[in-house]
Amino acid sequence: MDLIKEIVSRAQANKQRIVLPEGTEERTLKAANQILTDEVADLILLGNRSEIEEAAKKWGLGNISKATIIDPATSPKKEEYAQLLFELRKKKGMTIEEAHQKVQDPLFYGCLMIKAGDADGQLAGARNTTGNVLRPALQIIKTAPGITCVSGAMLLLTKAPNYGKNGILVMGDVAVTPVPDAGQLAQIAVCTARTAKAVAGIDPKVAMLSFSTKGSAKHEVVDKVVEATKLAREMAPGLSIDGELQADAALVPSVGESKAPGSEIAGHANVLIVPNLEVGNISYKLVQRLGHAEAIGPILQGIARPVNDLSRGCSIEDVYTMVAVTANQAIAAKEQK
Repeated sequence: MDLIKEIVSRAQANKQRIVLPEGTEERTLKAANQILTDEVADLILLGNRSEIEEAAKKWGLGNISKATIIDPATSPKKEEYAQLLFELRKKKGMTIEEAHQKVQDPLFYGCLMIKAGDADGQLAGARNTTGNVLRPALQIIKTAPGITCVSGAMLLLTKAPNYGKNGILVMGDVAVTPVPDAGQLAQIAVCTARTAKAVAGIDPKVAMLSFSTKGSAKHEVVDKVVEATKLAREMAPGLSIDGELQADAALVPSVGESKAPGSEIAGHANVLIVPNLEVGNISYKLVQRLGHAEAIGPILQGIARPVNDLSRGCSIEDVYTMVAVTANQAIAAKEQK
């Protein structure tokens, strides 16, 4: 069974309530119809009911009727959610009037549903920017305990079965924090390891990547990776992690043995943590384009409950897969409570 089928199968076995705030968007609706057909998740579509139903009829999406459809503007819960938002944000200067206005925004409404326990995760971004998707998540759901920075992991399904877990690798951060300090990099490592376990079913072996292996080069950016490795071990004492390692030392057993003798991670890594966003973004795109790997994500991590961001150029298949990924994260988040 390939990884995407495994992710879908886990979601089907423990159905989660996933909010799709862009309820009238074509790719979202077509993916939602297939999700409901395959019983991957219980979906909550946000938007005007008649617009959603007309779009579903136009595109022949007969199973959209199985979704819960909520219009934030007319929802009977909008007063309750406005009060919840006001309580969460009043110290930041939000008035009750502003809360009433914000609650009609589907991105805010979906996050308030999650905060209130009425939903388990959210997926948006086909129409909205990353900033618009993330802002309500950080204001309402907030970060997970012990985590202060949000990051993005990428699942890389490569054609090199001798690396990672049968060619599956997880890389972070590829999406959010441009230049993490040592503390943030440690959090990214711990969160990416959790994502690898929750979504890819991987027993994480984490390599903290650099242009140096075990002191082969001296530089302040190398020192940051060394410090981050130490902090990650303190954050998650049971985590299998090592660094600093060059990419070949992390992946190739013979190179790992030569450059980092005695390391349990060198040559066997399946989770790769890059020192900054620039490296992560460039690296995964090179692997994707030159290595013909399938890249799934970015999967946002560090938020207390899963909220994921789609590319505005996403396909129907991307939306379908990311609903299943979000469901897997929701399952894991409940187990961590």
